[in-house]
Amino acid sequence: MKLYTVGFTKKTAERFFGLLREAGVISLVDVRLNNVSQLAGFAKRDDLKYFLGEICAIDYTHRLDLAPTQPMLDDYKKHGASWATYEVRFLELMKYRRIEDTIPQELLNNAVLLCSEDKARHCHRRLVAEYLARHWDDVTIEHLG
Repeated sequence: MKLYTVGFTKKTAERFFGLLREAGVISLVDVRLNNVSQLAGFAKRDDLKYFLGEICAIDYTHRLDLAPTQPMLDDYKKHGASWATYEVRFLELMKYRRIEDTIPQELLNNAVLLCSEDKARHCHRRLVAEYLARHWDDVTIEHLG
């Protein structure tokens, strides 16, 4: 199974959709807690779903069970919690949610996990991908752009 991740921040629409097309992904799984923010530009939920279909023939799915909770996100983004603390809490949340059992593997086969962060290093999409790779057989991860 090939699993990709991507963030839309600091990318033009041309670059973003080009990365998806070049990778050959067949579906995008939106793992953002809030996917309708005006700040999302071309990656706002309804616009993104339309563009994915029209530009790349890619399916769109939003999975809140792969997103952090609002208090967890606020602690990290607004209240100064460290990345290490956020990571531990998020990994515990995925374990509690049993995502390895509740997310259909076929949904993520040749799919890309989307969040806003430019780089995967400090983004929960990387944590989701790595968590699933530890629980499922034969998963390779590639972070796009």
